[in-house]
Amino acid sequence: MILTVTPNPSLDRTYELPGLTRGAVLRAAADRVDPGGKGVNVSRAVAAAGHRTVAVAPTGGPEGALLTRLLGDLGIEVAGVPVAGNTRVNVTLVEPDGTLTKVNAAGPELSPTEAEDVLEAVRAHAPAADWIACCGSLPRGLPPRWYAELVERSHRAGARIALDTSGAALIAALEQGPDVVKPNVQELAEAVGRPLSTVGDALKAAEELRGRGAQSVLASLGADGQLLVEASGAYFATAPVAVVRSNVGAGDASLAGFLAAGGRGPKALASAVAHGAAAVQLAGSLMPAPADLDPASVVLSGDVPLDRALTEPAL
Repeated sequence: MILTVTPNPSLDRTYELPGLTRGAVLRAAADRVDPGGKGVNVSRAVAAAGHRTVAVAPTGGPEGALLTRLLGDLGIEVAGVPVAGNTRVNVTLVEPDGTLTKVNAAGPELSPTEAEDVLEAVRAHAPAADWIACCGSLPRGLPPRWYAELVERSHRAGARIALDTSGAALIAALEQGPDVVKPNVQELAEAVGRPLSTVGDALKAAEELRGRGAQSVLASLGADGQLLVEASGAYFATAPVAVVRSNVGAGDASLAGFLAAGGRGPKALASAVAHGAAAVQLAGSLMPAPADLDPASVVLSGDVPLDRALTEPAL
């Protein structure tokens, strides 16, 4: 079972538009609403793969009730923590060429009591979990060290932690030794405080995060693939993508694939890349099912191409 923690969940509304014109009245060619937030997306991908998952999340107002119902419809058990504020609603506008415009709401401010209630919900479900995936930005009211506290408590209980966050929250949590951290290339550059223009640069940055406490680093390099750096070595993997329809939630699908395949080693990296490649070819923030995956297309190597320039360098 994979337990996910999403301290700032959302409802994600996606509109596919023929074009985006400021000041105009636009008619969507298609639209959908999905339960959102990085940890919630991990749970959705884990459930789509046929594994058990429990989603811990603060929920408030009618939006929170809808989030809980949508997750239940997907067969996901929700350990909802009632909060006074309303669950946020995010909007994504998709143009025909794949360009995305995102509007993310701030979300409710959690009180100290509500923040402690979320930690207590994690503690209650942790004994049954093979992995705990802690994902996303922190809502207002939670200090940067909140994830560090969660990692420390979970490790004391014997749980393994995968952390997908950024900025001060990531830096603070590193000293508690999360089992896996999953930055994208921009978050990786921010964490080490320098630009990254090659795969070799990303490798050095990942090694630095390991030196600062992370036991392993699963770094998403966008269209260039993914990099895994752990005690057994460094591995690099790519997969072809015919058409990018939406990259919303693709990194979350990758983390789900990684954890579902054991959370370590080349096999888990290949699963992560297969899930990410499948996700970007789906509409909105849909998560891939086994039928969407093409594991045979993944190219995996222990010989990291250090001089390979990144398509989208982090500057």
